[in-house]
Amino acid sequence: TVGQFKIGLIHGHQVVPWGDHDAIATIRRQLDVDVMISGHTHKLEVYEKDGKFYINPGSVTGAYSALERDPVPAFILMDIQSNSLVTYVYSLTNDEMEVKKIEFKKGKDDREE
Repeated sequence: TVGQFKIGLIHGHQVVPWGDHDAIATIRRQLDVDVMISGHTHKLEVYEKDGKFYINPGSVTGAYSALERDPVPAFILMDIQSNSLVTYVYSLTNDEMEVKKIEFKKGKDDREE
């Protein structure tokens, strides 16, 4: 638990099929967490579903993935304060660094970008 968030972390190889949002949601419910962090696919994803937050940081090097034709180098920084989680999503596309700020507040169904 960090702030008001219970956070779950898995590698992601145990998700079948790999990266499947419904399968990840099932694991999140089993762990009873607010934020589910998974990986294995090397595919950057940050999304909200059913009032919970899901993060796949991708691959900082853009490593090969059987599921992603052109992997994008990416990483995420998280800042948690009480009921607010802010992610800073860094990705490298066409030799340009892009940074997106995504905020998730516990107890709200919306997120701000």
